Amino acid sequence: MIEFHAPAADAPQLALSPLHRAAMLTLRHLVEVGPIELTPNRALKRHFVTWAAEAFNWPGYTADELYAINKVLNEHDFPPLVVLHELLLAAKLARHRKGLLHITKIGKDLLEHPASLWITLAQHLLLSAGQDDMLEIEWVSVLNAVNSEAHSGVTDHQFCARLTGSTGKNYHIKSLVYVHVLRPLCWLGLLHETRQNQTERFFTKTALWSLALTFEGSSHLSSATKH
Repeated sequence: MIEFHAPAADAPQLALSPLHRAAMLTLRHLVEVGPIELTPNRALKRHFVTWAAEAFNWPGYTADELYAINKVLNEHDFPPLVVLHELLLAAKLARHRKGLLHITKIGKDLLEHPASLWITLAQHLLLSAGQDDMLEIEWVSVLNAVNSEAHSGVTDHQFCARLTGSTGKNYHIKSLVYVHVLRPLCWLGLLHETRQNQTERFFTKTALWSLALTFEGSSHLSSATKH
């Protein structure tokens, strides 16, 4: 597990994480409204997905953006909600029982401790994001690389070249690095993503980065791809 420093419970920097905001809203919904209905396939039912799309206001997945390509919203139409659902179960913040998603005691406790909730989400998200047959992710080294490369900003192509040791444009590996490394760090509020153009993204560290992580010296990364 990566050791994160807990920000203050009321640290405004926590608001930089769309994942943390979505988890807080979902856990609070479970407490105040009650268990969430599941489909026979154990997905969250459409009425909650509709509520979540509007309440989360997730960058890149706002309700307007989702409805622009979907007439109705099911869980799989809202990818961040799929990930959040999996994380709530993996971290034992919620559980399935009798066709419903219920909050657990751990979930209730962490709802009252936002910084600890963020750390729990971060550890489980990076653990699950690091599982890919084509990309070996050693998070301590990867975070050191991000800390160095994104200090003044880095494109996804530049970071992929640093991570893999290759200067060639392997778009499949670039996509894997984005999905398994850069995007999770953005969802946690540690990186900020902007579009350079239609094919390239630019990443900078946020104010939450220095609160949650500290580094001693620099670390050099060897090839992280499997051949």
